Amino acid sequence: MPFNHDEHEISTQIKDQELIKKRRRQIVDCAVKLFIKHGYHQTSTRLLTREIGISTGTLYEYITTKVDVLYLVCRAIYSDVESCLRDINTNSIDAREVLKEIVREYFLVCDRLSDHYLLLYQVTHFLPKKFQQKILDAELEITELFLNAIRNLESQGKLELDEKTINFMGHTISVLGHTWAFRRWYFTKHFTIEQYIEKQTEFILGFLTEENIKLPA
Repeated sequence: MPFNHDEHEISTQIKDQELIKKRRRQIVDCAVKLFIKHGYHQTSTRLLTREIGISTGTLYEYITTKVDVLYLVCRAIYSDVESCLRDINTNSIDAREVLKEIVREYFLVCDRLSDHYLLLYQVTHFLPKKFQQKILDAELEITELFLNAIRNLESQGKLELDEKTINFMGHTISVLGHTWAFRRWYFTKHFTIEQYIEKQTEFILGFLTEENIKLPA
């Protein structure tokens, strides 16, 4: 895919790019835990630096404002999702199996990052417009994986779908992954994540195989 970004989009006084990545990953990991536990507004810079184990001065060598930390957190969530999906073999001769594998891995990462997704939806609107747009772009990049998998079914002659319907199903898959995170208070009482994946995959493939399937002449 991947989720494209420029390390220089957030100002830093450090020249060493590897050090920037390492330190910002440390900042993100600590910030996620604190934001989930206390909330974004209740997490002070002092609390964050104490969790990281650095001084306030050192923190501001890698960021400019607390909002920068929030953006790094949101960006890292999508990078983690992208990383989990990146290694899926999309060259399988069976496009339907590729779609099933992508859906499965995506739902598993949504389960693992459930708290992160809840945080993401709670705090994204606090970001400046330019950063909000980058997060929306990252969401679309993830969704593009599902769209391409469905288009592969189309290109193999197994479906008759217009582009509007393909887009509808791609975005539906994206939302179904988020739904596990948003309503896990209910779903986890009745389903395991494996059962949820099985039922939602049946729904997705059912839509793509009933009236939309291309029947042999």
